[in-house]
Amino acid sequence: MKHFSKKGLAILMAAMITASLAACNNSSPQEDTTAAASAAATESAVTDAATQAATQASTQAATEAKSAKLSESDITISETIENSEDGGHAITADGETADYKNTKVVKTGDSDSGDEADFYGDNAAIFATNGGKLTLSDMVIDTDGKHANGVFSYGEGTTVDISNSYIKTSGDCSGGLMTTGGGTTNATNLTIETSGRSSAAIRSDRGGGTVNVDGGSYTTTGTGSPVVYSTADITVSNADMTSTASQGVVVEGKNSVTLNNVTMNADNNTKNSDKSDWYQAVMIYQSMSGDAAQGKSSFTMEGGTLTNANGDIFFVNNTATDIYLTNATIVNNDTNGYFLRAAAAGWGSEGSNGGQVSLYAKQQTINGDMIVDDVSNLNLYLSDSSTFNGAINSTGQAGEVYVELSGGAKWVLSGDSYITSLTCDADSIDLNGHKLYVNGKEYTAGTASTGTAIEVVSTGGGDNGAPPDMPGGNGGSDNGAPPDKPD
Repeated sequence: MKHFSKKGLAILMAAMITASLAACNNSSPQEDTTAAASAAATESAVTDAATQAATQASTQAATEAKSAKLSESDITISETIENSEDGGHAITADGETADYKNTKVVKTGDSDSGDEADFYGDNAAIFATNGGKLTLSDMVIDTDGKHANGVFSYGEGTTVDISNSYIKTSGDCSGGLMTTGGGTTNATNLTIETSGRSSAAIRSDRGGGTVNVDGGSYTTTGTGSPVVYSTADITVSNADMTSTASQGVVVEGKNSVTLNNVTMNADNNTKNSDKSDWYQAVMIYQSMSGDAAQGKSSFTMEGGTLTNANGDIFFVNNTATDIYLTNATIVNNDTNGYFLRAAAAGWGSEGSNGGQVSLYAKQQTINGDMIVDDVSNLNLYLSDSSTFNGAINSTGQAGEVYVELSGGAKWVLSGDSYITSLTCDADSIDLNGHKLYVNGKEYTAGTASTGTAIEVVSTGGGDNGAPPDMPGGNGGSDNGAPPDKPD
């Protein structure tokens, strides 16, 4: 059954009255014909009005669903389960199927082992493992302890489904959702708020897994606490995401994050590591801690809005990555920040720890400069009427850069730019009073060009942390603290 807004009902009633009046006007054959035509037109108008009203209602419902933010008072509680044991759980599904609804979970106590907590679920409020299947709805989950994650899914075949719930964590190293060891987490319409250090709202660690999040609100306020920290394959759709001290998203190693129609506000203004001097909204890197496999990562954003308050939009270091942007609104409020920085930092081995980036933009506007240092490279593909307003390596040639424009894409230079190879049509580039150098030669306006993309190696470089098969490699005195990892 279709439900219409007040405006839609008004349109529908007016159309019905018109149809009724037309049906009464039948005094002659000609008038009958006119009335029939009028009735047909009215029927079409009614159908169009109904369709329009249904579409408006659907759009409004989707908007309301995205913006809805649950609080604890919005959820009816019928029972409370508490656990204060160090390392203990309030709810466990160990190789079994269990359902909980309208339940408040309160977890205090700490973990004696950060690795056991971060990798294997020790001290989580709610824990599923060994192929367990846990269904949670209308839950309130509150943790106040170190390494006290809210909901933890561990191991191949383990699945946690959680919906319409509120999660709050206060201690350090305490994420809202945590997935490791190949587990699966599916979340719908959650509000997650974390305030501790190294406490991402949506979090994964060694062994990764699959995480699907739809709707809801996700906020972090602690140092080293991005909204999403991925050593897994994580997809977030139709959600509001806010970080007030850290990156919005971090992807480590051979893993991925996909954002569909999200609103993300990032303000990375504190450091959890001394390994880089830069702040950013999205960080893609390899820490070499052993918590994430080496290989090409990916970041995808379709639709939605990303607003950055401080530093760069993207920072890529010590790994290779594919970045896919389609019709997203991306705004950098820091006028000194770059849209993309591919550069070496403190992770990996000096000389081979730059960022290797392939950036694909479709129906996308990119505002801001890009910088690629001498151990990094960039393949920039602009297509489907995309526009790039910016400069690349404006101070001179450094790393290799290939730019390809197709499908009506445009590059409007904001400063002199230095790249190594170019493919474009004659009308693809607006020099805008600046100079473009391609492999050392000045580009002539109105010239078509055919170039060659840069080969990208798919692994991060070097190793200055713990070997991949050793626990405890997520930091330490020799490796600094990556985002969402303790010192």
